[in-house]
Amino acid sequence: MDLRIFTEPQQGATYDTLLSVAKATEDLGFDAFFRSDHYLRMGSVDGLPGPTDAWITLAGLARETKRIRLGTLMTAGTFRLPGVLAIQVAQVDQMSGGRVELGLGAGWFEEEHKAYGIPFPKEKFARLEEQLAIVTGLWATEAGKTFSYEGTYYQLTDSPALPKPAQAKVPVLVGGHGASRTPRLAGQYADEFNMPFASIEDSERQFNRVRAAAEEAGRKGGDLVYSNALVVCVGKDDAEVARRAAAIGRQVDELKANGLAGSPAEVVDRIGQYQAAGSQRIYLQVLDLDDLDHLELISSQVQSQL
Repeated sequence: MDLRIFTEPQQGATYDTLLSVAKATEDLGFDAFFRSDHYLRMGSVDGLPGPTDAWITLAGLARETKRIRLGTLMTAGTFRLPGVLAIQVAQVDQMSGGRVELGLGAGWFEEEHKAYGIPFPKEKFARLEEQLAIVTGLWATEAGKTFSYEGTYYQLTDSPALPKPAQAKVPVLVGGHGASRTPRLAGQYADEFNMPFASIEDSERQFNRVRAAAEEAGRKGGDLVYSNALVVCVGKDDAEVARRAAAIGRQVDELKANGLAGSPAEVVDRIGQYQAAGSQRIYLQVLDLDDLDHLELISSQVQSQL
């Protein structure tokens, strides 16, 4: 079971804070540092000092880390043209020496689009399908050849399909709860399917749908990695769990019901239940980015037991 650190910087974080978390992620033996792609805070937090851009952040971290994988859950398809995104991700992959992964989603948070003047189209899912085809198609085009695409929303003509990523294949993540279209897209394009903030039962059901969709697309169901994203709140004792829950404005009982919360032993057991349902990797949503002792505890007493 891989454990990855997943951050939500729109809630309030500077680049320096994210760098500290990424370096701790690397030093403590976690597999990867991922971040959300949002430009507006959610809930009652003030979000200060303001948003950071996902791919600019990852470009900086690519130069300041050495081992960990770097990526997004999920890059919003509404924020970037697919040809431009393919260039951005390829460049950051080069900067990292081949450690980048692209989670790509349709985009959903209308308020942030209004706040920053970003178009919020109705046909987001259909656009996502074309974006996945274009990004993967550009990267897969043989050097010296060109890529063209004639879609409903995007048209590319004789693109040189450059630059190329450092990796022969940048892993692409698709995720979500949708019962039909999401598994179909994952089965066709994804290297990893991520089920965000879901129960064990719902995760197992969705993993099975994705496996079936992969088979329908002419792939093997086992070709994909299956993962979850879950909020994490671990403490050495009940008082520490309660303190960490209060720091992120959540209740302990709710966190235990909907995430990974409690003592290290409780969290290890809960992770085992997700693993039995088919999960191979968990993105730990860390909401208090100043609490690096939390990461150390997870590393030493949770990750070490997996």
